[in-house]
Amino acid sequence: MRITLDQLNEQHSLVIDRLEILSLEGQQYIARLHGPEGLKVLSDRHGQACLFRSTAQVQALLSTFTVLQTEVVHPSAYHEMIGMTETDVEPLRIQIQRRRL
Repeated sequence: MRITLDQLNEQHSLVIDRLEILSLEGQQYIARLHGPEGLKVLSDRHGQACLFRSTAQVQALLSTFTVLQTEVVHPSAYHEMIGMTETDVEPLRIQIQRRRL
């Protein structure tokens, strides 16, 4: 599911349980928000995922919301290497913020 910044602003006293800042190739990031309504990708009004240049840019944009935990998520590309057996490799998760209510 997707959500826009305008839709987030309409939800009063919103608490984001976990903000995942997903690292993409080429030094771009997208924001995935976990909350009471499940997982949502921060998107523009056309339904396209918002792309960010840094983790700080994501955090600054969402700084007016209550975020309980923030993680930077780096998917692993090791399973795509030539000659290696395909396996599920868990992404690297780096917790950069945690807050208690």
